[in-house]
Amino acid sequence: MNNRHALITGAGAGIGAAIALQLAQAGCRLTLCGRSQDTLQAQAEALHAQVSDVAVLIAPMDVADEHAVQAAVQQAQARFGPVNILVNNAGQASSQPFAKTDAALWQQMLNVNLTGTYHSIQAVLPGMLEAASEQGGGTPGRIINIASTAGLQGYAYVSAYVAAKHGVVGLTKALALELARKNVTVNAICPGYTETDIVREAVQNIVSKTGKTEAQARQALAARNPQQRLVQPQEVAQSVLWLCAAGSDAINGQAIAIDGGELAG
Repeated sequence: MNNRHALITGAGAGIGAAIALQLAQAGCRLTLCGRSQDTLQAQAEALHAQVSDVAVLIAPMDVADEHAVQAAVQQAQARFGPVNILVNNAGQASSQPFAKTDAALWQQMLNVNLTGTYHSIQAVLPGMLEAASEQGGGTPGRIINIASTAGLQGYAYVSAYVAAKHGVVGLTKALALELARKNVTVNAICPGYTETDIVREAVQNIVSKTGKTEAQARQALAARNPQQRLVQPQEVAQSVLWLCAAGSDAINGQAIAIDGGELAG
């Protein structure tokens, strides 16, 4: 994957940071996107410390803002050329009973988790398709949407998040069919509860509402996984690397659960 251009949203921490490291070690040039320039800068410095010759651009943006996404992608393409690998990792989860899920919360979950994915694909796809064509050099295109097991089943008290992630899986399948003959694949990775800021926020929410200790709250989340543990960000990153590597061309339109077997039962 030497010199392929990978753009990662939500790249400052957690799963996004782990994916950035995997792709940097594979030789990709990276554009790191997220809302905080300071967080992205710290991540870029961390990558340089681990992969000395990595080429990194930070491009702050809010995926819910169409114009900001377009501007960030234009900046990225001016620096590194067309995006060959797009990882839609930016996400947000808020917990409320459905009766207390007002229109603002509903729209926020859709904006970040689903519409943000749409904005990013729309922005990179023309250049990706051109680069993937025979005339453009035939560099394979990869779109990888980080969804969730919440895109494959329901969870109580996060109805808006579940609806948005189901939408991401649906978008993945539809777009995969459209692009199947254009040297571009589209897949979704669906992690179970993973050691990220989202899970840490979920733990604090459980603690505040139930009186459980942090350890008890973490165990309650880990208990959903038959392996009785949280998924680690690098495990998700390894799956992304596999989807980008040579020999993955036939993997298209899939929603791959990384969950220790949670959805097997």
